[in-house]
Amino acid sequence: MSEERLALAAEFPATSVEAWKESLEKVLKGAPFEKKMVVKTYDGIDIQPLYTKADWNADGNPSGFPGSAPFTRGNSAVGRSVDGWDIRQIHAHADKSVANDQILEDLERGVTSIILQFDEAARAGKNGTDAPDLAGRGGIMIYSKEDLADVLDGVLLDLATVSLEAGAQGAAAASLLKALWADKNIANDKAMGAFNLDPLGTLAATGTLPTSVEDALADMANLAKETAANYPKVTSVKVDTSAYYGAGATETQDLAIALATGVAYLRAMVDAGLSVDEAARQITFSFANGADIFTGIAKLRAARFLWAQVIKASGGSAEAQGMKLHAVTAARAMSKRDPWVNMLRTTATCFAGAIGGADAITVLPFDYHCGVADNFARRIARNTQIVLQEESSLNKVIDPAGGSWFIENLSEQYVKKAWELFQDIENRGGMAAVLADGSIQSQIAEVWQARLKNIAKRKDAVTGVSEYPNIMEDAVVRSTPDYAALIAKINKADITIASLATQGNATTITALPAHRLAEGFEKLRDAADAYKAANGDFPKIFSANMGAIAKHTARATFAKNFFEAGGVQAVTNNGFANVDDAVAAFKDSQAEVAVLCGSDDQYEELAARFATALKAAGAKKVFLAGRGEFDGVDAAIGMGSDVLATLQDLHTVLGV
Repeated sequence: MSEERLALAAEFPATSVEAWKESLEKVLKGAPFEKKMVVKTYDGIDIQPLYTKADWNADGNPSGFPGSAPFTRGNSAVGRSVDGWDIRQIHAHADKSVANDQILEDLERGVTSIILQFDEAARAGKNGTDAPDLAGRGGIMIYSKEDLADVLDGVLLDLATVSLEAGAQGAAAASLLKALWADKNIANDKAMGAFNLDPLGTLAATGTLPTSVEDALADMANLAKETAANYPKVTSVKVDTSAYYGAGATETQDLAIALATGVAYLRAMVDAGLSVDEAARQITFSFANGADIFTGIAKLRAARFLWAQVIKASGGSAEAQGMKLHAVTAARAMSKRDPWVNMLRTTATCFAGAIGGADAITVLPFDYHCGVADNFARRIARNTQIVLQEESSLNKVIDPAGGSWFIENLSEQYVKKAWELFQDIENRGGMAAVLADGSIQSQIAEVWQARLKNIAKRKDAVTGVSEYPNIMEDAVVRSTPDYAALIAKINKADITIASLATQGNATTITALPAHRLAEGFEKLRDAADAYKAANGDFPKIFSANMGAIAKHTARATFAKNFFEAGGVQAVTNNGFANVDDAVAAFKDSQAEVAVLCGSDDQYEELAARFATALKAAGAKKVFLAGRGEFDGVDAAIGMGSDVLATLQDLHTVLGV
């Protein structure tokens, strides 16, 4: 065998970053490098277009090895290469029998664990018969051990982890599951589950707890103590930051909040008598990831590093420093309009979770915001994970992001900024205190406002909504269960969620809002749909295209996407050689506003004539696609325009 090494770059001269920048500046033609090539995140981190070994100091192996401290590279030396990650899918259909059918189908076709989302009645500590307005909303109608048995009928409870989502009534739901294990003769050391008590996360999301925060933490800690003593394959506590992320939190805010929440839970469990190691093993962290793959990977790697430092500083063993990590698609990234695009978003979030080293991943169905997912949407969500794991073999490489100058650099910056914010939260009294005084809500709201400005200008584009909308698409409609009929079928039982419900002196704060990146534009689309239902057609804007197609097509296409993002249909054409023809076509279109589309040289000659003629013909407003001020033109639209504000104003003009 030849010992000669193949050097792929041997035929190319060595270069430097400085030389590369000099070459790039010629292409930029004087435009500032920092403005054109560097992306600034909402955390204030500059994302460079190129990274080299100078951007990450590998001396001393700061990320360690997979399976060893500081656990940046994962908890296992072999990663997920042996058995893959846990494919954990959520179930929320109100009808217990339908939920059971869907659960069995999922488990038979590749899902390895399930999440049961209890309905709003159960979360409020009520039975469905006593709260018919809440029964079946947002989850399964589970109120008793018998209901739970119906939902899990046929499930092998010693092989599949059952994860509960019952909000403030997590302890009551845990009692039902423990009773079911006993009925099914599942030995304590064989039972697999996650009770997921998360009092601070519940408080943040809903704005209320049925008891004081101190009592809620004590109840959580007592359940953790019992679980640690009796159920070795069960966890009782969850740190879920999805409410914060859904309100607009940045990656480093998300990380800092997770740390502060985890520390609060750790203290409560230690106070209840658990050791640091025992308490740490009871906690699962759940992070929502948006559709940006690289930030998702870096966030998960940073989370493991940060938690390892907390446990180490608390006196925990090296083994206990490994974080149990669950990654889920961020609901804020999903759109209701053109939901098919969500398949791309969920693939990106799953990819980031896999490469970031998540132990379990949940992919939301693409129709998540359209109602209860149908069988096709659930199959796509399930198969997204299976394809990435079984066919793309993402789990076969141990920490593929390790050593990437970009990912390592970004992970370290997240660590630094998140630790500073975590310390600030601790200095202000901890997570419960910053929720109570509203300061963390205010910080997140500030970021959301900054994010809104970029969404409005399409700097942060939402494909299918703010960019490339299709207003003629058929709406995705999901059926609504017959709640009254389902309420009539609720099992009668002596022990129920209501009888076990946690009660006390309620705690109330300002809840975090649940935002979506697409919400501003989708509100306009909803209004346009209502206008169409009342008038027979969408509100319209006439494209006053100038001259030959080659002259106007680029700007006409831009204008069409611009206005149809707000549900205002663009009336297109092949262009007009003169003003009279354009005016005649405008009148025939029955549109009330118009947009001029052409080249810069045409604008200098014709824009004022076209605009003033259209105004004389009754146009309430005339826009110009491009730049320039001309008589009769009310506003110019282009890259950097506030699209959302422009469309909101246009809706007012058109009476939408």
